[in-house]
Amino acid sequence: MTGAAGTDTPLRAALRGLRAELSLPDDFPPDVLAEAADAARSPELAGHADATDIPFLTIDPPTSTDLDQAMHLERRAHGYRVHYAIADVAAFVRPGGALDAEAHRRVTTLYFPDGKVPLHPEVLSEDAASLLPGRVRPAALWEIDLDPEGRTVATRVRRALVRSRAKLDYATVQRQIDAGTAEEPLALLRDIGTLREEQEVARGGISLNVPEQEITEHDGTYGLEYRAPLPADGWNAQISLLTGMAAARLMTESGTGILRTLPVAPDGAVARLRRSAEALHIDWPHHVPYAQVVRSLDPERADHAAFLQECTTLLRGAGYTVFDHGDLPDPAVHAAVADLYTHCTAPLRRLVDRYAAELCLAACEDRDPPEWVLAALPALPKEMAEGTRRANTVERESVDLVEAALLKDKVGVVFDGYVIDVKDDEPATGTVHIDAPAIVARIEGDTPLPLGERLRVRLAQAAPGTAKALFTPA
Repeated sequence: MTGAAGTDTPLRAALRGLRAELSLPDDFPPDVLAEAADAARSPELAGHADATDIPFLTIDPPTSTDLDQAMHLERRAHGYRVHYAIADVAAFVRPGGALDAEAHRRVTTLYFPDGKVPLHPEVLSEDAASLLPGRVRPAALWEIDLDPEGRTVATRVRRALVRSRAKLDYATVQRQIDAGTAEEPLALLRDIGTLREEQEVARGGISLNVPEQEITEHDGTYGLEYRAPLPADGWNAQISLLTGMAAARLMTESGTGILRTLPVAPDGAVARLRRSAEALHIDWPHHVPYAQVVRSLDPERADHAAFLQECTTLLRGAGYTVFDHGDLPDPAVHAAVADLYTHCTAPLRRLVDRYAAELCLAACEDRDPPEWVLAALPALPKEMAEGTRRANTVERESVDLVEAALLKDKVGVVFDGYVIDVKDDEPATGTVHIDAPAIVARIEGDTPLPLGERLRVRLAQAAPGTAKALFTPA
């Protein structure tokens, strides 16, 4: 463990070093804070309808306060209606101002074990712009009608004032739905989420239920745990995916937009995945599509979890692509979603979503997008690519540092591991999955590693800030 929350430890020093190495911003400049405080007191609310009568709820991790989305689900005579409120960040951020410029510098919120580097000042992201329960907040309010099979039949988005009634977390939602105690707006999450999952299957899309290595904090100490997604995670994600696809359709119909794209995986990557499946004893008949195999796996099983982790390699290469005058990019679709798709549901934490909202609002109102949106569009893909790489580095390096901190006193100790990856050109080098503690780290040996097999491994090194965890066959 890493010591008390207020104690300076090797891990905390290493985390400070990581921030410095990546040249991450620290506190917001005074002019940005001043502008944010003014905006929090006097947001731009012209044109916001009153939708505070809709009993929205939010579903987020228990400690989250930067709440981007709130939903209300409704059964109708011929299907369902999804109300999805997204925080209206543009009501607080003046185009061309200091706050806007700082958001373009930061691009995304960055999450560290000991805190975060937010995209916007907390007076906005965790207060005035956040969809906190009991507070009236400006939002981009999506209204998406579905038929009885869960297919989209109508989409509208408008500016509105909303008020969430409840802040829920995934475990609570799952427990209430399983027990049958959830009232209908929440109970419908399973019905609609399941229908949308069936639609995903029909169009050839895939959602990877990969068990995640999560950094936990208890009484000022950090640890690592594996967390397999709950069904409620998937149902909630389907509402966000639904909105992202609806937004992409509005953009393409209007002729101007920014899409989240992912090319189809090359044959070589699929062939390598087939070799991994064979080594992990995953049954993958040649006539069965990759997506069907993935849906058959149980993330609670170590061999299946290892294969799901390998499947993430097929999702590399995602990016953002701008189009104008109706000239769609090639590829235009996101291969995993298997449809047109864009990011629009997390504007408190991701820069591009604010622009996507404005493009969709303009499309619904049959008007040209604002000039400040059109002026920023060409640079957004590169900004988002750099910001996403930085966020991925922070996540990966933070986990590595926590792993090293947990293991620093255990060099020489033998653990039970599971080889989940082996380098094609270096078969004695790969990745090992340790069950307890929840470690995924590099392993190096003298002979080819047994991919997909249990293996006793010895910790060779671990020191936060100086040496990442490294194992050798025992």
